[in-house]
Amino acid sequence: MPGSTHGSTKTMGVLTVGGLVAVTAYSVALGSNGWLWFGWVILVLLTLGMVVSRGN
Repeated sequence: MPGSTHGSTKTMGVLTVGGLVAVTAYSVALGSNGWLWFGWVILVLLTLGMVVSRGN
């Protein structure tokens, strides 16, 4: 299905931005947690991988 890849990439982008907001709010309220930031970086890398693979 041609539209499903675009929808998946868009969903990953929304989850990545939402994750950034959640990790930032957690860090402000309760202090920084390195594992949360590590997880968010992995999510960003996965999202970027999806964007790059969609372009090919």
